[in-house]
Amino acid sequence: MIAILTGDIIHSKDHKASKWLPILKQALGTYGPEPLAWEIYRGDSFQLETTPERALEAAIYIKACLKQIRHLDVRIAIGLGEKDHQAEKITESNGTAFYHSGERFETLKKQTLALKSGHEDFDETINLMLQLATLTMDNWLPATAKIVCAALEHPKANQKEIASLLDKSQSTISEGLIRAGFDEVQKMIHFYSTQLTRL
Repeated sequence: MIAILTGDIIHSKDHKASKWLPILKQALGTYGPEPLAWEIYRGDSFQLETTPERALEAAIYIKACLKQIRHLDVRIAIGLGEKDHQAEKITESNGTAFYHSGERFETLKKQTLALKSGHEDFDETINLMLQLATLTMDNWLPATAKIVCAALEHPKANQKEIASLLDKSQSTISEGLIRAGFDEVQKMIHFYSTQLTRL
């Protein structure tokens, strides 16, 4: 089983691509090489292949990276399933993971993050959690998003270490993580991982 993330940038036309494109490429590049593991197409749309275990964290990481730019956001649909055809470019590969991701992406209107695996109970539970989580995540301000990014990039770092990385005080980091709902986001990622093993 693999995970395919299909996404696009919200309000990309209000910002110069030179501002957000390098950030998007860096975020996607964390999960593998271009164009085998990820590709940007139609200007502001992208596709990324990763493992099901890393998929939700990847989506949240991409969101945190892009939300460091004010008034910018991202819509992402995660599809879990198989890959039947491996092409040199991810956008030419296919399988149920790709179909699930594409179908879910078509249904994203106001919601910015959703998932489809073909397992209804799993999908219903996770999507409800994502709906609740995005109530907070969609409102991350650039400073908060930057702290979340650093925390995800350095999962073993404590608040003091993140503070020195970002040249901030520890209390700023602590308040930022609370504002971001980071503890709850991590619990959601952990819950998602435990449920995956049952599919």
